[in-house]
Amino acid sequence: MKKNRLLILMLALALITALLLPACSKKEESPEPSEPAEAAETEETEEASVIDYMVLVNKDSELPAGWEEALDVTAITNSVGDEVQTEKKAYEAYCALKEAVEKDLEGYDKGEVRLELDSAYRSVEAQQKIVDDFTEKYGEDYVRKYVAVPGYSEHHTGLALDLYFTIDGKDIYENEDLVQYPDIWEAVHARLPEFGFILRFPEGKEDTTGYAYEPWHIRYLDSPEIAKEITDSGMTLEEYLAEKK
Repeated sequence: MKKNRLLILMLALALITALLLPACSKKEESPEPSEPAEAAETEETEEASVIDYMVLVNKDSELPAGWEEALDVTAITNSVGDEVQTEKKAYEAYCALKEAVEKDLEGYDKGEVRLELDSAYRSVEAQQKIVDDFTEKYGEDYVRKYVAVPGYSEHHTGLALDLYFTIDGKDIYENEDLVQYPDIWEAVHARLPEFGFILRFPEGKEDTTGYAYEPWHIRYLDSPEIAKEITDSGMTLEEYLAEKK
């Protein structure tokens, strides 16, 4: 009887072992899920590396290939009902800048000032429409001074922001009206480096940037330190990058 019980016990253990072995080997042989995850992580890293916050896009430097596909944007609607898309980190920095400037301008003698986004990211097609509209409205000479050729606009990066403002709820929107408020722009420009922005087209640098002074056009660099260095030195982005090379 003891031998029979021992035999039965051994057969039962063998059966249990046989049933358990496939499950264990299946777990051990399952690195497949980790392979797609690693591939996805590599792909995300490659996409993220396309976004260089110090990228130079101007009349001589075209938008890098693959940029728009890798761009992560935030979309908002401004005070005049236009949708504006901005690179995600640039938008977050803009919100902090907006809060600081509006606080600085509390008590402004002409009324309550609120910063707004006129435009940021633009597709090549959208840039062409601006060229066409501004040519009709202002003429070809104005367009050569202020408007980029499609494919060579810094706005394609999503890092260039054009600002406007409201005063007591009234939109100050057109370029010719915006330049009538140098005191407001002075308050804006004073805060730019703190949040990683520079004034992209400063006065007296037209030969370097290729564009006339635009108090509303700011550029996000994702580095308050670099932004401050550029601003304090009086350099343009072109001059700064050339010096670093």
